[in-house]
Order: sequence, then C-alpha cells, then structure tokens
Amino acid sequence: MKLNYKIIWIDDKIETRPFQDLKRQLYGYLQEQFFEASIEEAEDFNGFREKFSPNTEYDLIITDLTLNDSDGKQVIDYVREVKHDFTEIFFYSANKTLKQTNLLNNNRITFFQLSEPSAYRELGDEIANLISLTISKFQHIVSMRGMIMNETSSLDQQKLEILKRYIGDNDCDFLVNVIFDKLSSQLKEKTKKAEKRKLKELIEDNWLFSAEYKIVALGEILKHLGEPDFSGDYKKEIINIRNKFAHAVLVKDEKGKDVFKDSELTFDDILCKKIRKDIIKHKQNLDNLNDKI
Repeated sequence: MKLNYKIIWIDDKIETRPFQDLKRQLYGYLQEQFFEASIEEAEDFNGFREKFSPNTEYDLIITDLTLNDSDGKQVIDYVREVKHDFTEIFFYSANKTLKQTNLLNNNRITFFQLSEPSAYRELGDEIANLISLTISKFQHIVSMRGMIMNETSSLDQQKLEILKRYIGDNDCDFLVNVIFDKLSSQLKEKTKKAEKRKLKELIEDNWLFSAEYKIVALGEILKHLGEPDFSGDYKKEIINIRNKFAHAVLVKDEKGKDVFKDSELTFDDILCKKIRKDIIKHKQNLDNLNDKI
C-alpha cells in the first residue's frame, strides 16, 4: 500500500445527495487515517470500464448490484475474469428478495444487503469497516517498509530538485561553508576509520545515507530565508524512521506486543498512522518551501 488510497464507486444514483454525503464521509475518514484519498465515480459498467485501465490501481471498488442498462456483476466479472485483478470489492443491493448470490464465496468480495430506514448510514458504516480492514491488512512490517521506502525516496528527489533550483538562482556562500565543513569533518572521520582497516567497523557504518545532507542544506536555506526550520523534525520523523525500518527486526515484548529490537518503539496501528501523518506533513513542508523560492 502506498500513501494514497484510491476508490472507484459505481452507482447510477452516485450524483444524488445521499451518495455525495457518503463520499464526503469516507473521504474524511481516510484523511483522519492520514491517507491521500481519491474517490472516482461511474454511473454504469461502461463508465467504469473506461476508467479501469491497466495503469490505474485501486484499493477498493464499490458497486451497486443494479445499474442503468447493466449490473454490478458485470463489474465484478470484468475485474476478476477479464482483468484478473484481485482488488477488494464491496457490492450492495436494496433488493429484499436477493437472499443468495454466487459471488459471496469469491475471494475479497463483500456483499451488503441494504435495509430501510437507515440504509445509507449502514452502507457508510459497512464500507468504512471494510476500509479499516484493508488498512489493517497492509499495516504489516513488510508492507510498511515498502511504503516508507517509496515515499521517502520521493521526498529525497523533491529535496534534490529544490536544492538544484535554489543553488542555480542564488548566492550560496552561506550554504557552502556549512555543507563542506560538515563533509570535510566526516570524511576525516571516515578516513581514520578506513586506515584502521577494521572490517567490523566499516560494515556497520551507514554514513552513505545522503538524505541527511539534503535536509541539512535545506535547513540552512530555511534559516537564510527567515522561515521556520523543520529540518530537525524531518530527521527525526522521516530519516530516522526510514533507517529504522530499513533494518527493522521485530520481537515480542513481555506483553506480547511487536517492538523493534533494541528499541522501545512499538509497531502498531498508532505508529503506522503517525508515519503517514508525518510523511504528508513534510511533503507539504517541502511544497511550501518550493513555493517560496
């Protein structure tokens, strides 16, 4: 799972107020979980098929059973049998005579029977519950590591582009001294370590993580511009977390909770939520800095 959560919803009444209200509720719920939410719409199978391309990945497909000149089963058959895609599917019906469906036993398909008078509220609750379930499935150490590496790599590239732009347009004497003094000091330290020719010390050295240099330089630029310096928080909330997950080994503590080895940091949904929150926050910080230069 990436930082974004993408849904496509197919219903011939999707433009009506009750469904638009449900969309806003689900959008708000995903934002509370610190995902960048996207909910696309289609009114029938043909509209869905036009949007469902091989280059588009969805985290959830929602469809009504009864659609204009088509039905939700066509959507499901297209996704599973034609595209061989196993995206989570939620489909629903207000047809009270529908007791069974041959889709119920299909993998990763959830069926919900609407009932009056609280049909829309129940529908929203059931979809939110399924979203919560899909999120919990991906809050695994391997999935989170992949998401963190992907998103922090994007942040690294964003930092580099900002630095190139700033350095190309400004006098950077104030930056040169800070960066090269730091680099010179570390190179001397590395040279001394290399001269010792101790392999154990060498293989434990993570100095080549260049992300630190980028954020140090951006921190100096922020100070030079008189802007709030978020570089310290970035190191703690992005670089340190990325490094921890890069080498993450989970063990059980005395209470049976997953914790990082040699650390009191607990791996749970609270931590996963905070990580998403911090990544989104620093994406915005970098966007704001880019706008100012």
